[in-house]
Amino acid sequence: MTQRITYLFLLGSGLLMAQEKETDNFPPPEIPVTITAYKARGIITVDGRLDESDWSVAEPVTDFFRVEPVQGGTIKNPTEVRILFDDKNLYFGVFARDSLGKKGIRMQDLSRDFNGLENDVFGIQIDAQNTKQYAVSFQTTPYGNQQDVQNFNDNNRDEDWNALWRVRTQRTDKGYYAEFAIPFKSIRYDSPVEGAPVEWGITFFRLARKDYEKTVFPAIPQSFSENRMTYAAKLMGLEVPPPSANIRIEPYALYQYDENKEGSFLVDKLNNPKIGGDVKWAISPNAVLDLTINTDFAQADVDQAVNNLERFNIFFPERRQFFLENSGIWAGGGNFQVRPFFSRTIGLSNTFNAAPAPLDAGARYTDRNENRTIAALAVRQRETDDSPGSTFGVARFIQNYGKENNIGAMVTYRRDDALSGLDLSSQNNTTISIDGLIRPKSEITFSYLLSTSIDSATDDNGYAGRIFAGTRTNDYYIGYVNAFVSESYNPDMGFVVQRDFMYHSPGGYPILRPKGLPFIRRWDPGAFLNYYHDFEDFGNFQQANLYIFPIYTWFKDNSFLEASFTPTWQNINFNFAPLGLEIEEGRYSYTRYTLRYNSDRSKKFSGSIRYDFGNFYNGVRNSVIAGLRYAPVPHVAMNVDYENNNINGVGILSEDLNTDLYTASVRLALNPRVQLSTFYQYNSFDEQGRWNVRFSWEYMPLSFIYLVFNDTQTDVFDPVQRSTQFISKITFLKQF
Repeated sequence: MTQRITYLFLLGSGLLMAQEKETDNFPPPEIPVTITAYKARGIITVDGRLDESDWSVAEPVTDFFRVEPVQGGTIKNPTEVRILFDDKNLYFGVFARDSLGKKGIRMQDLSRDFNGLENDVFGIQIDAQNTKQYAVSFQTTPYGNQQDVQNFNDNNRDEDWNALWRVRTQRTDKGYYAEFAIPFKSIRYDSPVEGAPVEWGITFFRLARKDYEKTVFPAIPQSFSENRMTYAAKLMGLEVPPPSANIRIEPYALYQYDENKEGSFLVDKLNNPKIGGDVKWAISPNAVLDLTINTDFAQADVDQAVNNLERFNIFFPERRQFFLENSGIWAGGGNFQVRPFFSRTIGLSNTFNAAPAPLDAGARYTDRNENRTIAALAVRQRETDDSPGSTFGVARFIQNYGKENNIGAMVTYRRDDALSGLDLSSQNNTTISIDGLIRPKSEITFSYLLSTSIDSATDDNGYAGRIFAGTRTNDYYIGYVNAFVSESYNPDMGFVVQRDFMYHSPGGYPILRPKGLPFIRRWDPGAFLNYYHDFEDFGNFQQANLYIFPIYTWFKDNSFLEASFTPTWQNINFNFAPLGLEIEEGRYSYTRYTLRYNSDRSKKFSGSIRYDFGNFYNGVRNSVIAGLRYAPVPHVAMNVDYENNNINGVGILSEDLNTDLYTASVRLALNPRVQLSTFYQYNSFDEQGRWNVRFSWEYMPLSFIYLVFNDTQTDVFDPVQRSTQFISKITFLKQF
């Protein structure tokens, strides 16, 4: 098996010289392309029709540049963009021509913040402060879904940022129209200077999914995204309103019912009405203050169950809206190994199961201009029966220099109050971090993070960090990551994948687009070494693996195939029992194999399957992960997923274990603003089944009605434990 895969790897490398000749990476233009916005003389009705006379006066932007499936060449699905403005809004009128008209449109669901790789998409990226390192993106589909994204340095995205804007679309026999209205109040820009023209950085992109044809304006190399704002065009002709009162309030009212049972016995129940809200105040075009009172996250997505067979902590992403917005600004936000600040530590009690703890109030301040960024966050967590009250604080500063470089500093501080009932004294924890990004050329990136922790409970200092150096072009990627965490590094407001380790990961791959294999869009054969040893004792080896992927291929329809193998070496010198299988201390070496295939996810029926097999410590482990999705129309999407782990002869007792994880979900949408989603998951390992049903109605822009039902039943206990929850919530957003 290994010899065959190695042969395919060599074959793929031999095809490198035969791949279709592509235009090389090109530098940002010395003089940016300019486009013009025209002032509307009449009223613009946002209906997706573009039938007002002002649209015919605006000069269209048509000079898009193809980046997929190959860079450069004739565009099969051309796009036109016109730009208008009035005293309140910036308008974009888009005509996305499709070679098959309506029949060519690919859409999978009508959710907000949709998957941009599975649907037809058009997006606008704006850098109104000309930082060249930050952009906000407004995206839509032929059905009028909305997605708004913050992007930092083209390597860190915040897809949960929400702005107030409108879009409507119309589908025709020649393609689709999209009409955007983005209020000036939803864009942060510098105060206009009398006599000086307003100039904003801007890019557009479009994905015609049936052909996987991605085009951008202006021209940006294939190896970068539309968020690489050093390539941005200049938007001219704007007459922006001067700064004014810009306050957005979002009060809510909620009723929550909780019930817990053991067998048929009712342990407790809770009826909890609640009110609270958020306020966003744009103090100036650069500075924004967010306030939250009696914070609630009842509508947040639930975490899915995971069976962890590795020696590392599992990273569960943040899902709460207040903490998601601007989350990319914090040091370490783009990695899962060392994060001095991780907001999921806020709002959890200090118990083993980390039960939710209520938040009384919070505030976030952000002040950004083209030269620097200042940010701060403060939150007060309420005392509970099993956890003291806590105060959390974060302060952040970033200084930009050069075209794409920055250096930053961040301090976190957590103070836990004394709690006499649990005999807990007051204690505090602080981290101090320095980080930065350096891009001497567009294709070369160097980033670094260094952090120290100071903990009053242990009176110890700890250290952690992460360094990345890499280069990405149209033809290859080469990179190196180093991360380390000392035994005493303790970020009470952060996350580390483990303690006392030093990690090294060099690797890379060529990017092949072989002309001799026309059914392949991209082939990336390569390898990465992942090597761990102790931080305190460099000579003490922990584990290593060599991930070799000779087949890592996207086809023309963006379906995907992987065949890989991973020689692995483990040194177990601690108590380690994944899923209860106690591993004997000692050294192990074994090889794992992976076969993975995803079909075209833009089609009505799609599937995926992954098969991992091979030795596992002193035994054998075979794993299957399979999924099916059926979306007959964009208004209906059904998913079924299954994961099985079959483990034999593992551990001190040479035990066998078989686990099954079943997941099913259905999403029904009347339109992008009215949706019902259901989710069920059953894990055979802990015999736990979970329901989540959520109805949402965006009855006004960013104003919602939610109905949520949660039910969790754990059969492994005797008697059976069951918790049920019902939530009704209404929010109202008003911008002044």
